[in-house]
Amino acid sequence: MRPGIKLLVEAGPLIAFFIANWKGGIFWGTGVFMVAITIALAASWIMTRKLAMVPLIGAVFVAIFGALTLWLHDDTFIKIKVTLINGLFGAILLGGLLFGQTFLKYVMGEAIKMTDQGWRTLTLRWGIFFFALAAINEFVWRTLTTESWVNFKVFGLMPLTIVFALSQGPFMAKHMIEDKPETP
Repeated sequence: MRPGIKLLVEAGPLIAFFIANWKGGIFWGTGVFMVAITIALAASWIMTRKLAMVPLIGAVFVAIFGALTLWLHDDTFIKIKVTLINGLFGAILLGGLLFGQTFLKYVMGEAIKMTDQGWRTLTLRWGIFFFALAAINEFVWRTLTTESWVNFKVFGLMPLTIVFALSQGPFMAKHMIEDKPETP
């Protein structure tokens, strides 16, 4: 998938959520988010004939917690979705490490070649980062207005994740394994 299209598919539902919330409130935003994420998954499937696990898990969480939000008319559910999904990713990564598994390597190992120690450390860092995002989300939604939480979700979480990912670049470069050319 071309980078511009990929960005639209990945960020489109979040932008739709923000605009719908701005125009009609959290419940409209939640409904539009549910529809937009479904469209994004369908578009991804049509273009690539596969679904990435992380967006698929995110869509399932949006469907469940979005439905609860709308059905019970309680925005708490859509707010805690962010906490639970980040907590889940953190638990999967750190739990995997406890059992000697580096799940990031399974997800990214085809594209990036690193030492096993590099994968373990990177997995640890991402696991801790996801737990930190969960804790920050809990603080934000419990202490600020819904509008402030929406702004944080749209304009805070994504930049934090991008900055964190970019900050891991030098570490990853240090632990890269060079592909050796095959000799005839």
